[in-house]
Amino acid sequence: MSNIEKPAWALLASATLTFALIAADASAQPTEQRTYELPGLTDDVRIAVDSAGVPHIYADSTADLFFAQGVNAARDRLFQLDLQRRQGLGELSEAFGAEYLEHDKAARTFMFRGDMDAEWESYGPGAREAAERFTEGVNAYVGLIEEHPEKAPPEFQELGYSPALWEPEDIVRIRSNSLGGNFTGEVTRSLFACAQDLDFGGVVTGSEPEHEVTIPDGLDPCSVSPDVLTPFILAVSPVSLGEEGAPAFDVQDETLRRMLEAEGSNSWTIAPERTSTGRPILAGDPHRSIQAPSLRYVVHLSGPEFDVIGAGEPFLPGISMGHNGTAAFGLTFLNADQQDLYVYDLDPQDSSRYRYGDGWETMTTVTEEIPTGEGDSERVDLRFTRHGPVLHLDEESGTALALRSTWSEPGTAAYFHGMRLLDTEDFDDFEDSLSSWAGPPVNYTYADTDGDIGWATAGLIPRRDGHDGLLPVPGDGGYEWDGFLDPDDLPSSLNPEEGFLSTANERNVPLDLGIGYEWDPGYRQERIVEELEGRTSTTLTDSMALQNDHLDTSARDVLPLLDGLEAEGDVGAALRILREWDHVASSGSAGAALYQTWVSRHLGPTFYREVSPVLGETLTSTMNSGALYRALQEPERWLGEGAEDELGRILTDSLGEAFADVSSSLGTDPDQWRWGSLHNTSFAHPWNPPIGPFERAGAEHTVDSSTFDAADHSQLSGASFRMVLDVGEWDSSVMVNAPGQSGDTRSPHYRDQVDDLLDGSYSPLLYTEGAVDEDTVLEIILRSDG
Repeated sequence: MSNIEKPAWALLASATLTFALIAADASAQPTEQRTYELPGLTDDVRIAVDSAGVPHIYADSTADLFFAQGVNAARDRLFQLDLQRRQGLGELSEAFGAEYLEHDKAARTFMFRGDMDAEWESYGPGAREAAERFTEGVNAYVGLIEEHPEKAPPEFQELGYSPALWEPEDIVRIRSNSLGGNFTGEVTRSLFACAQDLDFGGVVTGSEPEHEVTIPDGLDPCSVSPDVLTPFILAVSPVSLGEEGAPAFDVQDETLRRMLEAEGSNSWTIAPERTSTGRPILAGDPHRSIQAPSLRYVVHLSGPEFDVIGAGEPFLPGISMGHNGTAAFGLTFLNADQQDLYVYDLDPQDSSRYRYGDGWETMTTVTEEIPTGEGDSERVDLRFTRHGPVLHLDEESGTALALRSTWSEPGTAAYFHGMRLLDTEDFDDFEDSLSSWAGPPVNYTYADTDGDIGWATAGLIPRRDGHDGLLPVPGDGGYEWDGFLDPDDLPSSLNPEEGFLSTANERNVPLDLGIGYEWDPGYRQERIVEELEGRTSTTLTDSMALQNDHLDTSARDVLPLLDGLEAEGDVGAALRILREWDHVASSGSAGAALYQTWVSRHLGPTFYREVSPVLGETLTSTMNSGALYRALQEPERWLGEGAEDELGRILTDSLGEAFADVSSSLGTDPDQWRWGSLHNTSFAHPWNPPIGPFERAGAEHTVDSSTFDAADHSQLSGASFRMVLDVGEWDSSVMVNAPGQSGDTRSPHYRDQVDDLLDGSYSPLLYTEGAVDEDTVLEIILRSDG
């Protein structure tokens, strides 16, 4: 492990740290008090940390408020912040050695390199100042721990390096932390097209609505090497700092590609006439990778211009979901297609030139020195075409592959547009705030204290002329983007007759918009709507229960296929178990253990083998369950003559395999089977031991979603943050952020919310100053040292 020279701490004015424990009445909870004297503050700032670890920051100026948010983010999440910065800017090798050079090269490939003035302007007035003050706050805390090294997170000493200072531009230059689609799907389809099994590939990748995929004119799908995925995977995947160094990735690995496509979310908003209180309810639970610390951080920012509380990215000022005392907002990912892979013919005489139009264009080459520790560095050349970064170049075949993505456009730093939502007062404000939102594409739900509820979509979405975005296209100029959709053309809704709005990554936009074809199959949305429609007096508790709902509605499509089938032995036993199962993926369910093993590990591969030799040879797990379940409903299309009998054999054979599979893991007595004995959750940390494993309920298509690795049933993604907001009676709102608010392993809030997440419990999301004061366990006063 390499060391680096410490940053120029002398750039920061001297800072002092004092601690005092305030004696408290024996009947009251003791409140720890700290005082930080820091350069850069105008007035004192108070941070009250409640019993759930949520910081409530009170400042007399907006500038001081964002400065204090930066200080607090570093106080609670410094190692996470530093690692995210290094990964996003390509500076891992400087701290951890040359084995991370390819990670750094990949990150630098995707960084924003455009006009910084246009970049700042796209986020609106005050965004640049907010970033400047936030990073000044982070840097002030970094300087503080240099004078008090015992207060630094232990990872820095264990790994032998020091945290870096931030520049405001660092916040917006990083792009690889943003969700986007559909690069991996294009590569997957090109592999099937190369094998002349493109039609059969539809059972794997699917499309919504159903759509015939055709090979674009001029594209040789065999020219698309799967190695093009490597830099993308390196840039977007979580970093591991284990003793074995940088992990190697197999780009053909099904689990890895499944993980890249596993993000999702739920959110709903309920009108006052359908709630027990006569006030709106807004609930949200974004689904991201399960890790420690959590990818979200909950904070309360109270100043002269806004008073907002909710969750956001730890290294960004502001929040992206929560409320401001008047309006509440939650988000889910909108599966819009913001990426295209371009394939170029290279000049045989000069591999830096590619065919465009009637001539050749020269790639732009950017040469950078990447520090690799101890004064060493490596020179790397990064190449770019007019469409984007070159991810793969093969001189022997004379082809190059580059990714065009909205990440290259100004204003697409992930979630930073949330700054515009902080002072939203009504739905018009809300829609106006989202009109410039660029990335990632989102559904936003809305509710306010006037009783209005709404929903709006937002994102920078390309217009494609002459192709559908489902396969790579030639980069010769015949497949350009025709600008971007007008924000006014994106759908929204205010106060619908149904009295509620919900979104769970399903297709919820008109077909003619051309947003994309890759959507969640809609089972979570089906269950949410079913529950919301069935209640006319919904409570907060009902929404909490719905966020933790484990009914798998996909079973309603799959299990009727077994009707009429009879068998003896293991298959007969399996049929009885599934026919008696209530479709609930509870941790103690034998039916869930069998069903989830069957559909993820056996049903798909068995069907694929009968459909296509290529599919059967390459896939060992179900890749897109929605596509598979639709295909099973029309077997004659995929299996030809005798399809019904063939399907019956596929079902019974795969069910027998699943029964034997579960038996090998849980024993031969199905009465002892438990889904939780197979399905587990661990909060992986890039350096420290994971938190877990823990038994886990839920599955891919339950509202409490748990997309899992078919190989070992371990959870890949799901909700780690949840909120349920009582709009107008804000102190009644609740949240959970697992494993905990803090990223410091020494903090009591490092893992104190794991049990809450697994049990379906919540902590109060307190808002009024009186309620916060009663629950404060740590009070931090920030004072200017000037």
